[in-house]
Amino acid sequence: MKNFDELLKKYADFIVRVGVNPQPGQVLIINCALEGAPLARLCVRSAFEAGARDVQVNWTDDAVTRTRMELGSEEALTDHKGWQLRRYLDYAETEGGVCVLHLIADDPEVFAGLDGAKISRVNSANRAFMQPWREYTMNDRVQWSIAAIPSAPWAKKMFPELDTDAAIEALWQLIFDTCRVTGGDPVGEWQEHLARLSALRDKMNALDLESVHFASGNGTDLTVGIADQAVWESAASKNEKGVTFLPNIPTEEVFTAPHKDKVNGVVYGTKPYVFNGQLIKGFHVTFKDGKVVEHGAEEGADLLGQLLDTDEGARHIGEVALVPASSPINRCGKLFYNTLFDENAACHIAFGDSYPGTTAGGTGLTREQLDARGMNHSSLHEDVMIGAEDSEITGKCRDGRTVQLFQNGVWVL
Repeated sequence: MKNFDELLKKYADFIVRVGVNPQPGQVLIINCALEGAPLARLCVRSAFEAGARDVQVNWTDDAVTRTRMELGSEEALTDHKGWQLRRYLDYAETEGGVCVLHLIADDPEVFAGLDGAKISRVNSANRAFMQPWREYTMNDRVQWSIAAIPSAPWAKKMFPELDTDAAIEALWQLIFDTCRVTGGDPVGEWQEHLARLSALRDKMNALDLESVHFASGNGTDLTVGIADQAVWESAASKNEKGVTFLPNIPTEEVFTAPHKDKVNGVVYGTKPYVFNGQLIKGFHVTFKDGKVVEHGAEEGADLLGQLLDTDEGARHIGEVALVPASSPINRCGKLFYNTLFDENAACHIAFGDSYPGTTAGGTGLTREQLDARGMNHSSLHEDVMIGAEDSEITGKCRDGRTVQLFQNGVWVL
């Protein structure tokens, strides 16, 4: 690829300095797949140059992860040790604080053919063990960001007609394009993009909506009630000290918290999604008073059932997000088999936990106070895509007005 090294450095500088935004004196923890070593090295340098006190890198490998899940006992895989949690909390509780960057290169079907029930139990136990740290990220108490790098299995899944090297190069080009790196000024392009999303966020908040209705030709007819005192958010977040960061790179969404008991109707998935390293395709779910009461899928129906049975909150939704069909990720015409990208190609909902920051003052509220506003609680947060090219979305305001938000899949607000 022409100018690859230059583009990779621009990508690294952007995801560090704008994405996770380490502050002087902070420690940056990078969780990275082995394939991402060249990018991780650039990120380490960029973080130190930005003033980070230290940078720690934790390496992961999908092949090892699969072998452990296949051959390891469930008892061993859930035998958690204190240091696994404390390595985050110890830094978070120090004066300088911590921020985290995840560089992902996931194989969409890393666990294909393995025992899905075992995988669900192990991952559920892992999430429960890490819950004290999840409280930091879900409440935006620390900066965190997720960005992607190609892996051979992921690239071949997307470009099966190409040899491995060509597929990886093609995926790199897509990542650079959709993350606004190719143009040469990612910071400037993202500033303009964030301004557009912020303007839409402000318009949504000014409407004071009590519900949003989705309809499309595939049969979707879904009304999502909005949580009490909910606020619409867009790409950028702020930690408890007011430091701005981008949780997801790329991002195209404007999102808020549904009321966990006020979602009704049926919705059909418009893109496959990955859960526990396996694919679910052609799904649908029916809600009554906020809870999934019927569900099915063309592929992975059992897996969908396992997701919904994770805990009581998994059958309710914690997020509703509006993404136009005109987004760069959707316009590229490729299915990524990766939620980080696919959720930014289409409107989506998330089974499971609500982000406390999507209700007014939510990060300072107790669990009981959040519950009283209709915020959902679960050990998981799984985004699934429901937006279509013909999606019609309307909002009902608390003063009784009905406002058209989307027509033919794009914003008209």
